[in-house]
Amino acid sequence: MGVLLTFHQSYQPVANSLLLSALVAGLPLYVLFVMLAVLRLPAWICAISAMLMAFVLGWLVWGMPFGISVGTATEGMAFGLWPISWIVLNAVFFHNLTVASGDFDHIRSALTRLTQDRRLQTLLIAFSFGALLEGIAGFGAPVAITASILASLGFEPVTGAVLALLANTAPVAFGSIGIPVVTLGGLIAPILHKDTTATTLALSAMVGRQLPLFSIIIPAYLIIVLAGWKRMREVLPAVLVTGVSFAIVQFLVSNFVGPELTDILAALVSMGCLALLLRFWRPAHVYRFTTEPAVASAPRRVAGARSSEPDLPGVAAKKGKPGAAGPTTTNQVYWALGMYVVLVVVILIGQMGNLPFWSGHPPGDVKTALHAPLNITADLKCGTPSFALCPKPWIGPDPAKDRQAFKFPDWNFLWPGTYQIVKGQPVSLIFREKPIVSKSTAYPLAFDWNFLAAAGSLVLYAGVVAFLLMRARRLRVNFVTVYVKTLRQLAVPIVTIAFILAIAQLMNYSGMTSSLALAFAKTGFVFPFVAAFLGWLGVFLTGSDTSSNTLFGALQAQTAQQLGNVSPILTAGTNSSGGVMGKMISPQNLSVGAAGVNKVGAEGEIFRRVIRYSLILTAAVGVVAMIEAYVVPFIIPSP
Repeated sequence: MGVLLTFHQSYQPVANSLLLSALVAGLPLYVLFVMLAVLRLPAWICAISAMLMAFVLGWLVWGMPFGISVGTATEGMAFGLWPISWIVLNAVFFHNLTVASGDFDHIRSALTRLTQDRRLQTLLIAFSFGALLEGIAGFGAPVAITASILASLGFEPVTGAVLALLANTAPVAFGSIGIPVVTLGGLIAPILHKDTTATTLALSAMVGRQLPLFSIIIPAYLIIVLAGWKRMREVLPAVLVTGVSFAIVQFLVSNFVGPELTDILAALVSMGCLALLLRFWRPAHVYRFTTEPAVASAPRRVAGARSSEPDLPGVAAKKGKPGAAGPTTTNQVYWALGMYVVLVVVILIGQMGNLPFWSGHPPGDVKTALHAPLNITADLKCGTPSFALCPKPWIGPDPAKDRQAFKFPDWNFLWPGTYQIVKGQPVSLIFREKPIVSKSTAYPLAFDWNFLAAAGSLVLYAGVVAFLLMRARRLRVNFVTVYVKTLRQLAVPIVTIAFILAIAQLMNYSGMTSSLALAFAKTGFVFPFVAAFLGWLGVFLTGSDTSSNTLFGALQAQTAQQLGNVSPILTAGTNSSGGVMGKMISPQNLSVGAAGVNKVGAEGEIFRRVIRYSLILTAAVGVVAMIEAYVVPFIIPSP
């Protein structure tokens, strides 16, 4: 029976043609694009429709058995809930907690004293602070939190979401303590027959020789989107200081240290440099929305004048409301900012085992890594299969003996309907085939329920600590009430994210995604350019650069080897660099952004605003990759 149920992926099921198969495989994406951007339907309706399309195609065209199709779809929904929606829920809750306690009013007051210019607030919050959150948490946290902050400051909600999504690009490849690049290194090393650490460092350097250029461009791009080209030139010193300082540190750390601390250090330096600049320099004209009172920035400012050129998304900013005013003491500001310091510190403590100081040499090496119980990360991951630092769970059997039984704090198991038991062990029913892999290989659909170590759990711990500090300060805030309100606020986006991830898993495990990838790989000389769009496609589908690298990283390297005149390090690195530009249009991130500004149902409008920026920036990554491949190949590192 097990043999009959086994599914071997096929990549040319339509008339035995790769081109036709790729065109048909794109149908769920076409449905998603048209319903979102053209028909302007709510995101949850678009997601359900596209998921049904992916299910039918995977079952009837790609031949995935019905039971496995159901299992794959439900696993995708579960993955959308955990860990994706879990981190979004707790990230928005943390921000809502600061709003309910009144701390955010003090932060708003402090930001207003630092600068009332909306352009500078965008640089500080959307770009620099967003990059810091990306470095320590990743997933949807940067978009959810920074979009919420911008909306709370008085930015028109949809505009705030657009800016948060656009800013969440250049830092993404090194997000979550460098996990996208580390994951890619582990996948590429066996293909290149190189050491994993050396391969990871080479990929880190490669990405670090592509993205710093965009780290300089993105801050300027943000201001142009907000206020137009003319208004951007008025704050050019701030734009350059923010972007160049970030880019320099991003390049240095990624090339000479590694991927883990790249975003964190670059973001801290960027915020520090911008704050220092504002002590000595101010723009001649303060840019504020047309509904806000005018503010003079310098003696040469004409009294009563104000900006009135709301270009592009700035048109919607006419609806923005001025920030609430109120007396705020220095201590109140320090306490309010301290809540976000708590967020950063708690997440870093939870991620300490992934940092280069304690992760071992090479990362994960049992002999040189910090051991439990001092290694908090290892403590929280006990019982993860093949996790040598803490192999036994607190509750439940040894995963080496019984993987499927319940365990705590980490339960990693194969999803029901996608495996069979052979000699007492679960074995995947899904197999990947050539040329995606070198030989027929089991493709297990595993679900990792990491109760304590998930990024969303770390954000929740930070929320609990912040709440206790608020109560110690005798602030009137109800933890349960705020959490319930946040859950209601995010109910529809959570459902949307679940269906979006179901689409991704159905396309991935049926072989549809691989059909698209193989068609991309047939582009020959221009493959370095196409490699950027392949990464873009992966992030669009999954919402994660890590997942995109898992999907297409090996294919990128193998295609480069077959071409012979292109470096696998370049194409694999470009998969990650190009992928980050797809983050802003990923449906799950659109839902996160809309939910963060309390504009559920506006996903289509946000999508229409950001799609052109996404395509332009991805094409630019492709051009950079082509130049590196054929004009300056010496810039490509070797493992």
